[in-house]
Amino acid sequence: MEEEASEQQLIRESMDEDAVELLETPIEAVEEKPSEEPYPLPVIQYDVPPYLTYHFFNQFRTPSNPNNFLKGIKWSPDGSGFLTCSDDNTFCLYNLPYDGSGQLADFSSSAADTDSYAASLVMSDGESVYDYCWYPYMSSSSPETCVFASTTRDHPIHLWDATTGQLRCTYRAYDAMDEITAAFSIAFNPAGTKIFAGYNKSIRIFDIHRPGRDFTQHSTLQGNKEGQSGIISSMAFCPSHSGLLATGSYSQTTAIHREDSMELLYVLHGQEGGVTHVQFSKDGNYLYTGGRKDPYILCWDIRKTAEIVYKMYRSSETTNQRIYFDIEPRGQHLGSGGQDGSVHIYNLLTGQWVSSFRAASDTVNGFSFHPFLPMAASSSGHRRFGVIDDSHEDMLLTGDENCVSVWSFAYSAFVENDGSPISGGSNGKSELDEDLHLRQEP
Repeated sequence: MEEEASEQQLIRESMDEDAVELLETPIEAVEEKPSEEPYPLPVIQYDVPPYLTYHFFNQFRTPSNPNNFLKGIKWSPDGSGFLTCSDDNTFCLYNLPYDGSGQLADFSSSAADTDSYAASLVMSDGESVYDYCWYPYMSSSSPETCVFASTTRDHPIHLWDATTGQLRCTYRAYDAMDEITAAFSIAFNPAGTKIFAGYNKSIRIFDIHRPGRDFTQHSTLQGNKEGQSGIISSMAFCPSHSGLLATGSYSQTTAIHREDSMELLYVLHGQEGGVTHVQFSKDGNYLYTGGRKDPYILCWDIRKTAEIVYKMYRSSETTNQRIYFDIEPRGQHLGSGGQDGSVHIYNLLTGQWVSSFRAASDTVNGFSFHPFLPMAASSSGHRRFGVIDDSHEDMLLTGDENCVSVWSFAYSAFVENDGSPISGGSNGKSELDEDLHLRQEP
């Protein structure tokens, strides 16, 4: 006990005050869900094209790196802003802007060659970013919870402060040669107490209150070599708190584990390429998987995994990029980008295509629904290879390439979780802005 206490003291002395404050925050205070009622959710009208609310592209381009493309975008759990990741190993946090009257600022009159507004925070990591994720109980009203984790090549897992942009602490894994090995995917468990990290044929679990090199390791292969091989490239927890964890692998398989014991329950085969993204349905009964150089998002019923329920097409046959998809807050529709520059919306009850809209002039690699407002964000870009003698002038891009866009949808009503309507809808910008103001405090 004395040795353990001494080790914890050394860890605390090596950290800044903010990190120590996070570690000393009672678990109950961090894990406790808000006491207020859940946010009412919008019934989005996908047959009406969304309008472009905010747009960004200049901030991602520099003379030395004109082709700095985006690699993904994710809304914060409290909906106060969104986080982008780009090829120059940089994270940018954009908080939703408000004017003097407390309403969302309108930048529609801005010049076409300018960004809507500047990023609130810019954080640079050391190497190419493999994965990143928000702390599930993040709330801008509680600074100790405003963190996200990232993993990069040849570096440990970093925990970033989303209010100051400072590094709070690191979680380090070592290989057989006692050298730091990087995780390829990461995810917080639903309780927000642990970080699960995917490696080659193994998963390591870190306690967020014990930064450093303390972790437990689980092999994804069993003694008879059955199980999930390859690099664990993506992971997701079941939102219904059933204790299930899904892991995707570049070996074209998806596995489902028990979170508490890491017991392997199923291995799903059917993806044509390496799995790059997995996500559970809101009720936890279905799992959606997508892969690289694979034109289909697959739907699996985890209660009956023998067959694929249905497939949803997206334009991703020839790219190794990770193309994110997302499920709307009500859980009835899924949106995904692709190489065709469009975002396609699918009905999850039938798997049928519903609508699409043009989001960029190049690959839309990220798409994320707002947690409770009729809004979404998209990111675009891909690696462009030029001839050595080519000048940067030959790589001039338009404002619709390597860009981030925020979209606002028309909606028919806001409803409670039981489906009862509580407000009317809107097809116009002014009415939607007024409703957004009522449901999102500055």
